[in-house]
Amino acid sequence: MSATLDKATAENFPVAPAFLPRAWRDGLTAVYGYARLVDDIGDGDLAPGGRDAVLLGLDPAAVDDRLAMLDAFETDLLRVFGSADGPPRHPLLLALQPVVRAHRLTPEPFLGLIEANRQDQRVTRYETYGDLVAYCGLSANPVGRLVLSLTGTSTPERIRLSDAVCTALQIVEHLQDVAEDLDRDRIYLPAQDMRRFHVSEADLAAPSAGASVRALVAYEAERAARLLDDGVPLVGSVHGRLRLLLAGFVGGGRAALRAVTAAGFDVLPGPPRPTKSGLLREVAAVLRTAPRKR
Repeated sequence: MSATLDKATAENFPVAPAFLPRAWRDGLTAVYGYARLVDDIGDGDLAPGGRDAVLLGLDPAAVDDRLAMLDAFETDLLRVFGSADGPPRHPLLLALQPVVRAHRLTPEPFLGLIEANRQDQRVTRYETYGDLVAYCGLSANPVGRLVLSLTGTSTPERIRLSDAVCTALQIVEHLQDVAEDLDRDRIYLPAQDMRRFHVSEADLAAPSAGASVRALVAYEAERAARLLDDGVPLVGSVHGRLRLLLAGFVGGGRAALRAVTAAGFDVLPGPPRPTKSGLLREVAAVLRTAPRKR
């Protein structure tokens, strides 16, 4: 469980920073742990030995059957919401249960994250940008919606803005991780755009990016930047420490994009990561420019 939560340090933005109220931090940590574990199941990154499979009522050997693991995890998730027999079996889901009850969270965002990982087992290429955005609706947007629910600030307009930010953050992460994703036989660059920029899968497997790959990455980075810009009013729609948290999300995405740009859009040698000072500058800029709503 601690190994799962330790992965928070690799994110482009702080998951549950210390300046937040304890109840928010506990809720965000539980939600992050859930999302991280679902991704680890879908990516085959669980700890060896099959303990997670046993916790979910499966044979240890089932740890390598990702779809079976996701199905069992979904059944255990439903125990959190009282829709299956008994209490949840996995410790991360057991820790999630009081958060769900305290904030009256619904199962839909959690189910969406599981479905995104099911899709990862069946779909390894995306034809259009619209297809990719629809995938982000399962893999990223539920997290933003949960943040709004945990902080009691969810409204239809904030959900719309949050979806723009979360989709952007997911696309930025895909840009950083092109080489890593290809190693898993996944490509999140739309095939339509790859053809437009004359980029082949072999080009993505090169040690460093040629001009066509760099142009493609720059194009997708600009799309993500526009989505982040669209979501900035979300920061201005809230106050206090939540405003700072949301500015951290937007600023984290912008800092990551600046790192990609600083690398000359060559993401193939490894993920370009923002510096801490770069992140702080971007967060400060978001706080200065986000329009305030009274």
